[in-house]
Amino acid sequence: MKRINVISVIILFLAIATESRGQKQTGSNDFIMVNIVKDYSPKKELILQDFMDVEYVALETNDDFINQGIVLDIGNEFVLVKNSNRINDGNIFVYDRTGKAIRKINRKGQSGEEYISLYTVTLDEENKEMFVNDILGKKIVVYDLYGNFKRSFKHKNGTDSQFYSDIFNYDRQHLICYDEYDKELPFVLISKQDGSITQEIKIPFKEKKFLSQIRKTGENNGRAVIGVGPGHYYSIFPFNDNWLLSELSSDTVYTFMPDYNLRPFIVRTPSIQSMNPEECLILRLFSDRYYFMESIKNVYDWNAQEGFPSKYFVYDTKELSFSGYTIYNGDFLAKKEIYMSMIKPINHEITSWNSLEAYQLVESYNKGELKGKLKEIASKLDEDSNPVIMLIKHKNRSL
Repeated sequence: MKRINVISVIILFLAIATESRGQKQTGSNDFIMVNIVKDYSPKKELILQDFMDVEYVALETNDDFINQGIVLDIGNEFVLVKNSNRINDGNIFVYDRTGKAIRKINRKGQSGEEYISLYTVTLDEENKEMFVNDILGKKIVVYDLYGNFKRSFKHKNGTDSQFYSDIFNYDRQHLICYDEYDKELPFVLISKQDGSITQEIKIPFKEKKFLSQIRKTGENNGRAVIGVGPGHYYSIFPFNDNWLLSELSSDTVYTFMPDYNLRPFIVRTPSIQSMNPEECLILRLFSDRYYFMESIKNVYDWNAQEGFPSKYFVYDTKELSFSGYTIYNGDFLAKKEIYMSMIKPINHEITSWNSLEAYQLVESYNKGELKGKLKEIASKLDEDSNPVIMLIKHKNRSL
């Protein structure tokens, strides 16, 4: 088992000591600096299709395939979706990339070959397997694409207090994983065969930070602990055939290179270790030109039951500057905003996805608000159809 050390510590210290104006540093170790407490106004208005390709997948609806269209993972051939975690019915709906229903898999249960919870699923089409992340069972269960059990292994070598919140298909032999609660080694590569850690990815930080607020209620032994957070955010992003690794406790977002080295990609100021309350840098979506980010302040008003105020900003790699933004779906004639907090990373081809509810598309179609492929798809829907999945993809660089 190897441990990865960061060799660019001097660069990091110099970056943190410099007041950020959103500039890109020059030289062989280029990185971007961002002042996350700055007000990046005014807002740019951007059309998604101007810098990303968009593909729509209308999920077939029949008596056995009625679902909420929560995407688990997408490959070249298959799309895996489920219902929300509130329903927790254990169903995995398998579609092809055109949206045709293939099969429904359900292995929910208490046995060693089943999962208690269906938190995430990572698709491995090359090996014809899927990895179910069962956070309640503290294990990863591996099935073939027909739902036949193959093997299972524990999170973090069987520890009960930690689990992988992010899991991505790294290569034929490995998964890349993130454990939010690990105070020393949150990022690792693990074996697809037995879950053993094959590569430690060491990102330096002084003190572990969490984007959440905890409140204790009651007295003495009757105390209960209540925790709140701003919703799920991601720490691993596939980008430019590499991987971006974002640990809240570190002032640097790193690129994880094919040779397992770490290269600074974004450096934030002020240092998170100097802030109280902390203001955290969150990554959202990356294209060849635009890098979309968010800062979230770690505060919560328990009486008003609101908190975690956010600021959204984008870095323009052409203009070398930051600004606020509003982003619209260009397949709507009327302005239809896309919210970056609602999307999640997928793989190196498909940077993210968004779910479009059928009843809303039918309403927009009837009002004459749609165009192109989306208009054609909406003309065949009814209000009870499954959602349409919008795949947000990198532009074809060969064109």
